Amino acid sequence: MDKALKLEIVTPDATVYSEPVESVILRGVEGQMTILPQHIRLMTQLVPGELIVRKGGQDEYLAVGEGLVVVTGDHVAIVTDMAVAAANIDEARAEEARQRAAARLREKLSSEEVASVNASLARSLAQLHVKRHRHK
Repeated sequence: MDKALKLEIVTPDATVYSEPVESVILRGVEGQMTILPQHIRLMTQLVPGELIVRKGGQDEYLAVGEGLVVVTGDHVAIVTDMAVAAANIDEARAEEARQRAAARLREKLSSEEVASVNASLARSLAQLHVKRHRHK
């Protein structure tokens, strides 16, 4: 890798990823974007979904939750509430969480509870999408 990005992904529990990569594809509030070396400075909100890391000519897929992305030249820092590699996603557990969240949304909830349940649902759906569509 001549030119590389240093990608760091941090969750409340751990540093999930800290390696040089070729590119990062993610969904921000403005839509999907690809970050390459020497990218313009950028700060955006991360939307729950799929994050694709290209390293050594191979794509790695992660499910990510809400968060913040900061790009400074050849450094990408992501702080998120969830980041799970496709190989580490427990599909049955993610499906159970999705079903629980969907059932909770049918109950009478406060606006704070609705926001929390929606966030949980988004994280579950992100994991299921990555596991079912990308992990072979």
